[in-house]
Amino acid sequence: MQIAKLYQFINSQKKKYMNFKKWTTALMLILTVTSCIQDEALNSEAAIDACTGADVQLAHINSDSKEINIYVHKGADLSKQQLLFTLPVGATLSADKHYPNDILNNYDFSNDSHSRTFTVTSEDGEWTATYTVKIIPAEVPGIFHFEDLLPAAGTEYDIFYEFEPGTSTSVSRVAQWSSGNPGYKLTGMTDNRTGYPTQQVADGYRGNGLKLTTCDTGSFGAMVQMYIAAGNLFIGSFDLANALKDPLRATKFGIQYYKRPIALKGYFKFKAGEVYTDEGEVQKDMKDRFDIYAILYEANENSFMLDGSNSLTSENIVAKAQISEEAAVETDEWTAFELPFEPMNGKEINKSKLQDGKYKLSIVLSSSVKGAYFKGAVGSTLYVDELELISEEI
Repeated sequence: MQIAKLYQFINSQKKKYMNFKKWTTALMLILTVTSCIQDEALNSEAAIDACTGADVQLAHINSDSKEINIYVHKGADLSKQQLLFTLPVGATLSADKHYPNDILNNYDFSNDSHSRTFTVTSEDGEWTATYTVKIIPAEVPGIFHFEDLLPAAGTEYDIFYEFEPGTSTSVSRVAQWSSGNPGYKLTGMTDNRTGYPTQQVADGYRGNGLKLTTCDTGSFGAMVQMYIAAGNLFIGSFDLANALKDPLRATKFGIQYYKRPIALKGYFKFKAGEVYTDEGEVQKDMKDRFDIYAILYEANENSFMLDGSNSLTSENIVAKAQISEEAAVETDEWTAFELPFEPMNGKEINKSKLQDGKYKLSIVLSSSVKGAYFKGAVGSTLYVDELELISEEI
């Protein structure tokens, strides 16, 4: 009996020891993980890397002088400017002075200088940088050369912009183009700029030029029933949040315009892809073609924009310039085109509404005319250069 009790005692002590060992091991693991987390250095960067917003056409950031010039359309409400700043990981930003109209990411720039200062603090709290941000009203340029790309952090695709500095007698002319490139990135079909549907090329009509290519969207596109992605470029914005659930409405067209448009002219080259598909099904008797058009439409509210579902059919359209099917030919040579603006919907341009910024204009370029409906040929390629928007004051 004594021997049996002795064995029982020894076994109980073993269990206690094993439990103690398990708890000790777990505690050591927790302490090790905690130590690793504590040892990880916090980010020490304090900077503003980019800025976007509802009215923002272009943001020029001078990292040395800590000055940012933000160009907005000339009819923008400077007392309510939405500014979305891109900061380093963990950094925070605050306005150095608060105004009554400052709400969330909306700031009041209606002071005489249209400028304010903002301070960025690094994640570790050790570093700060103060930037002077100035809002500059601008209007749409008359000529588009496709020479300049916006240096955008975190994106490998091209973002085009045009910039003509203002003078003592005229405002700056600025336009940042949009494209479906952000949506194509979701497909995972490319990891470099040359694989995207919209890109800059060196052999334009004069200097650099624009290249639009209809691309395959791979297994991802087949899964979401968006089998192709036409190369496109347009004045407006691309709503990535809508790209999958409502792609037609993801492309939003237009910016305030204050002149009567007369014509859109420029140069193109085009080669159609070999196999035309309609929502993934081959159509043997169909041939792809490209599209170039511009629209002027009524927009009584700044928030109102036409999109891919109504950009050619809306009753708000006042005038339209569009290349005809006969003129949209295949050619290996740079070919000039000039498209006159024609009245639409029995409407005329109202001078007072024009001066009040109640009209918007967009230019739309696509390598497949029905690309928005996933109809076209992979490989269709459109080159465009030296666009000119001819307009007049009224």
